[in-house]
Amino acid sequence: MGRRSSHTPEELRELILDASTSLISEGGLAGLSAREVARRIGYSPGTLYNVFENLDDLVLHIEGRIIDELARELEGVPREGTPKDQALALGRAYLKFTSEKPKLWNLLFEHHLPPGSDVPQWYQHKLDGLMQRVEAVVAESLPDRKPEDVRRSAHVLWAGVHGISSLATADKLSVVTKDGAGNLVDLLVSTYFDGLKKAN
Repeated sequence: MGRRSSHTPEELRELILDASTSLISEGGLAGLSAREVARRIGYSPGTLYNVFENLDDLVLHIEGRIIDELARELEGVPREGTPKDQALALGRAYLKFTSEKPKLWNLLFEHHLPPGSDVPQWYQHKLDGLMQRVEAVVAESLPDRKPEDVRRSAHVLWAGVHGISSLATADKLSVVTKDGAGNLVDLLVSTYFDGLKKAN
């Protein structure tokens, strides 16, 4: 029997998100099912659909939590030193975060919405906010460039950092190189900022 009166709607929402996050941490996206989430929280599977539109909606909210957590980690990186110093610190913080939560972070790239569906505005806002710290650091090295050029440069850099991180979390980095992920991130960021300095 479901415990429909045991929790407020907000408490129930958090229970579902917590249980779903645990399942994904344990077995990746393939380990998530409405039935198993319901079993863990002591409600019927139909309860999930009273709180979230469908499993895609549930997964997007889990991803939103992960993005918020990473944003807090990056926000905690000291704003000191040269732009390159700050970018190196951000890259290391990103690598540490993704290595500690590989299945959860990979969820953002494994999960695909149905064809023709767009990510919600609130979700895109979180993604944009995540990049603002990186864009601000790159902007210091490109003071005379247009905002769109700064944004593009920041995204190119972060795509490279993410590529290294993805290989590392998938345990495939050794196929490409014997260097560790941390050394590669440092080399990528340093080389990129040295190039920005010369180009400016």
